Parts: sequence; structure tokens; C-alpha cells
Amino acid sequence: MRLLANISLTLLRAKMRQTLVAAGGVMFSIAMFVTLLGFMHGLNRLLDGLILNRTPHVRLYHEPTPSPQQPVQLAYADSTNPPAHYFIRSVKPKDDLPRLRNAPAIMEALEKDPRVLDVTPRLVAQVLFHVGTTDLNGQVMGIDVLHEMQYYMFADYMVGGDPTDLARGNNTIVLGKKLADIMEARIGDQVQLTTASGERAMLRVVGYFQSGIAEFDKVQCYANMATVQRLLARPASYITDIHVKLHDINAAPAMAKELAARFPVQAMDIQTANAQFETGSNVRSIISYAVGIVLLIVAGFGIYNILNMMINEKLDAIAILKATGFSGRDVQRIFLLLSLVIGVSGAIGGAVVGFALQNVINNVPFHPEAIPAVTHFPVDFSPKFYVIAISFALITSWVAGWFPARRAAKVDPVEIIRGK
Repeated sequence: MRLLANISLTLLRAKMRQTLVAAGGVMFSIAMFVTLLGFMHGLNRLLDGLILNRTPHVRLYHEPTPSPQQPVQLAYADSTNPPAHYFIRSVKPKDDLPRLRNAPAIMEALEKDPRVLDVTPRLVAQVLFHVGTTDLNGQVMGIDVLHEMQYYMFADYMVGGDPTDLARGNNTIVLGKKLADIMEARIGDQVQLTTASGERAMLRVVGYFQSGIAEFDKVQCYANMATVQRLLARPASYITDIHVKLHDINAAPAMAKELAARFPVQAMDIQTANAQFETGSNVRSIISYAVGIVLLIVAGFGIYNILNMMINEKLDAIAILKATGFSGRDVQRIFLLLSLVIGVSGAIGGAVVGFALQNVINNVPFHPEAIPAVTHFPVDFSPKFYVIAISFALITSWVAGWFPARRAAKVDPVEIIRGK
């Protein structure tokens, strides 16, 4: 094998220009593969994070729904000859509040579950903000500020003010940035609002929240739980939502079904709530992989063409090798080694260049107005991209070299020497 390797390296040095071109093609393909996938996955992570970072893995809530059994059905429940069909129209929901019954006990049970990372209460209030003679629709979300900062990155989305002021202060509010711009409300100003039940209140602005979704920031505001409960004139146990964060996000669908059956609540898992974002991310990833693999296949064709040309030019050398005792398998191994040397050198160079390009992109300033937390282009430096690229490049190089090597192994030395 050492002799075969020496012969392969000698042939490579004899055709150094073609060798460098082939290795450069592999290097370029791998560099573009890891750069493209790293940038695309970083972008996917950024876009999905706008929603997923603010979304619980499982959301428990209660929405008033029509009774499953209507009075006409109950009237004939004990009848020996009930009607064949019931025609019930315009069924209205039950007269019920959108609150979770026995919410403190549910939260206590979830906190003891080893699958659960965090349990956070929420309270939603629909309001109207009064700006002169104009009324603006809004939604005030009562939150546990410290939990939101730790598990839902609440502070990262604040573009003004201190989130701890919301946690400590009474009658304070963080406005959505778009809504604050419309109202021209500054930090420290008082805003007047009216709840759906007709209660009026004055709240002090302590910050702005910007999620990156304009329609969301035009409506959504935040206050602490006590403030929203006071707005709605409800007790401290009044909660409309429970947000559950799990250690394993993939367990969310099964967990949602289990909790809906276990407690008198409705449950929504993160995969169901954000299916459209997962679809978009998967499509972008598939496109990135497809483009990268095409680049690697094109580089393989380059190796194939160069080895074919080398075999045509080195028919004399192949004939002499076979005439001096080298078998067809030995000749095949020589040219396979040629191909693999090109592939390995191109793979190493491509990984280095790709990492450098990823760092260049990651340091390019990027300040989108809608996403203030972003300062540079996002890049994912996951090692799996390098593993996939290098593995596929080596496989492509081996396949590209196998066909010319097989052809070289079948060369008849008698015919070549006779022709000379």
C-alpha cells in the first residue's frame, strides 16, 4: 500500500494544476455548503424565535363552549320512544367566565411533574385605550414578570424601560412599541383605558415591548398579575391561562392530550399552535440542503473528468505498471487513492474556508428596525453541517474516482505497448 500511495502522489505531482482545480472544486462546494446551511439555519432560528421564544410548550386555557347535551336531548333521555333526530339551531356558548377552575392546584400538580421545566400563570384582559376622542383596541396580558424574563426572554424584547419596574410597581404597564408610537406615550406617562366590563383605570408606562411582528405590537401590552386582576375586579386566584415549559419540546403533543384529559381544561401544544412556522423552516432547510448537495455533485463530476484525462495521458505508465507485475486491482487502488486524496484535501480546505465565511457573515452588522435584539446576521455554527459536507464530499470523490479507476484496471498492456 505504501508503494501504491507513492505512485499516486507521483501522478498527482505530475498533474499538479489539474489536481489543484479538482481539489478547489471540492473545497468551494464544501465551503458554500456549510456557509449556506449555517446562514439559513441561523435565519430560521431567528424567525422562529420571534414566535417560539414567546410561546409555551403547552398552553392550558378555558374557552366557553356550547353544552354537549342540549335541554331537548335531556327531556327525552328517559323516554321509551325518543325522536329519531334533534334539530337544534343557533346554539349559544354556556354563560361562563374564561377562567381556569382551581388553577393554583393545577399549577402545584404540574410543578411536581419531572417533565415540566416551568409553570407560569397568565391573565388576559381586553381593553380600550383612550387617546383624546379616539379609542384603540388593546389586550393587556398579566404575567409573572420574573418567570417571563427567565423562561420567555421577556427582557430581550423590551426596547425601553426596565422590566423589574413592571414587577415591582403597581398600576404599571409595558406598551407594545407600535401602540406606544400611535399614542405618542413616553415612559412615565399615564394612559387611560377601559376594560370590557366598563371599569376605567390609569396606568403608568414603564417600558416598550417589540416582538418584531407589527400587528402584535400594535395591540399587545403587559402588566403584572396583580394589576390585571385589579383591572378586572377579580381575586388573586383568577387566572385565564397556564403556560407550561417542558424539558423536551417534542413531548408537548402527548403532554397536551394528557393534561386535557387529566384536568378540566383545554390544552394546545406548541407544534399545533405554530405548524406554519415549522413548515416554512423545513422548506427553507430542504432547499439549502438541495443546493449544497448539487454543488458537491458538480465537484464530483470535475474529479471524474480530471481522472479520465489523467488515465488517457498515462496509458503508457499504466501499461508499464501492469507489465512489471502490478495487477488490475493495484492499478484501480492507485487511481482511487488519487480521487480520495483530492477529496480529503478539498474537504479540509472547504471546512476551513466555510468556517471563515461563517464568521465573516456573523460579524456583518444587521439592525432590523422590527427586531431590535438582533445586531448581526445570524449564523448557526453546528458541527453537523461540517460532518454532512465532508462525508458527502468523500463519498462523491470515491464514486467519481471508481469509474475511471475501473477503466484503468482493464487496460491491456500488450495493446498499449504494441501501439507504441
